[in-house]
Amino acid sequence: MKKISIKTLLRNRYFFALLGGLMLAVSFPRFNVAGFAWIAPALILFSGFGKTPRQKFWIGYTAGLAHFLFALNWLLSIPFPAGAIAAWLALSGYLAVYLAIWVWLCWKIFSWITFTNDLKTFAETTWKQRALWSLFCAAIWVAFEMAMARVWSGFPWNFLATTQYKLTPLLQISSVTGVYGVSFLVVWFSVSLGCAGLLLVQKPQNRRACSAEIALPTLTIVLIFSFGFTQISKGKFSDRKIKVALIQPSIPQTLIFDESQGDSRFAKIMELSEQALVEKPDLLIWPEASTPPLDNEKFTALTNLVVRHQVAMILGADDSEKQFDSSGRAETNYFNSSFFIPPDARSISTYRKQHLVGFGEYVPLARWLPFMKWLTPIEGGFTAGPHPVQFQIAEPRAKTSVLICFEDAFPHYAREHVETDTDFLLNLTNDGWFGKRSAQWQQAIGAIFRAIENGLPLVRCTNDGLTCWIDQFGCLRKYFASQSGDIYGPGFLIAEIPLLNENEKRAPTFYRQHGDWFGWSCVVIASVLLIATWKRRSSQG
Repeated sequence: MKKISIKTLLRNRYFFALLGGLMLAVSFPRFNVAGFAWIAPALILFSGFGKTPRQKFWIGYTAGLAHFLFALNWLLSIPFPAGAIAAWLALSGYLAVYLAIWVWLCWKIFSWITFTNDLKTFAETTWKQRALWSLFCAAIWVAFEMAMARVWSGFPWNFLATTQYKLTPLLQISSVTGVYGVSFLVVWFSVSLGCAGLLLVQKPQNRRACSAEIALPTLTIVLIFSFGFTQISKGKFSDRKIKVALIQPSIPQTLIFDESQGDSRFAKIMELSEQALVEKPDLLIWPEASTPPLDNEKFTALTNLVVRHQVAMILGADDSEKQFDSSGRAETNYFNSSFFIPPDARSISTYRKQHLVGFGEYVPLARWLPFMKWLTPIEGGFTAGPHPVQFQIAEPRAKTSVLICFEDAFPHYAREHVETDTDFLLNLTNDGWFGKRSAQWQQAIGAIFRAIENGLPLVRCTNDGLTCWIDQFGCLRKYFASQSGDIYGPGFLIAEIPLLNENEKRAPTFYRQHGDWFGWSCVVIASVLLIATWKRRSSQG
């Protein structure tokens, strides 16, 4: 068998693409090597330089596949092996296409701007050409993140911006551009850095020119840091607060599927609630999927708990409703819902989840492709709810809007849940599907941007990590952890969430007012470039 030398390996572009994909993966939680995010896009992109268009595509796909297979390995923890493996491979393979097209399209544009596709003549291109190209590369990346958030119901997971969640001042630009602005900055700097590195290799004596490559994105980042520091320094927290008790029952997903475990599940979460209520909270919160089907006995016990402690409550549970078609035939629709129970337990409000998870809450194309049901343990399917709902808490007076499961991952959906008098967003989620893996951290860190984009706190109550609250600037203020520091396992978190002053209206952020204006601008740029590519190729035969 022929041995591959280190020298040969280092000349292999697919090796560097693979390395870039893995560097990108470990920049996300829980590894959190955030610095790699500023390098990996350039490493992946420049691995394709000088190759044929087909090779560039497959180099990008190699990087994408390595990245997503590693970053989404938590899918293998789903307690349904066949579906878990299929979901992991299919989702990773699909998402890798975006990175493949990014590499291919970026180099197509480079050849137009600079009139060269030769590695040896890279240094002969002008600074203006390279600067424009770097901006285009960043815009195309953002356009693909916009597509990932929407195509086939959307999967807005691990956007590049989330790698920088500890750089709170940098993140404040999200109140203007949404999460996409931070992703743009990271890619812009990375590609500019790649250009500087290649120039340094070709003209090592011209170090000043290399510094010029990163001057513009560096200056922009400094200005955005300055903007962020100013926003944070101007921020004020009201003296009005609501004391919440967040229950984390840590119910394994296998027990949630087991109807015979309903009584023990209910007893466990009731016991944790009694312990938390010793702290006299204003609001008791249970996560998604925490409640088994409520018979009369369980419902009575629940309402008695609320009335006895005079505490308002929000919980996640399934809901159903019968509807009749034109022929009079009855059909039952099921909803993944959250319920608000006031201290007197007399009037109950309901929010029904709008954005459902494929294969977790419904089976896509099940009517036409029945075999798809074999890939998931769910027997039926949920129906999407109609609209957001604000829950009104009487004492202290407060308003919250609930996001269920990964609805907190969608910038455009979360924005629709915020009104001028909304005090905080509340996410109820069930992370028991994924064991003690990185999924819990990845979802929570993504939710940080929903707080900044809309300028208000976000509270998360989860089945099993990460139960926490995040302030309006994206700072993770407090989270549940055991004495050993483990975020998993049963327990509760007591937190005080700042509220608006009486009769105060929240000034909407620019993003809250205008939505994904920045993201759509990048989509327009990418679309024009893609159409121009197709037309140019057609005109050349």
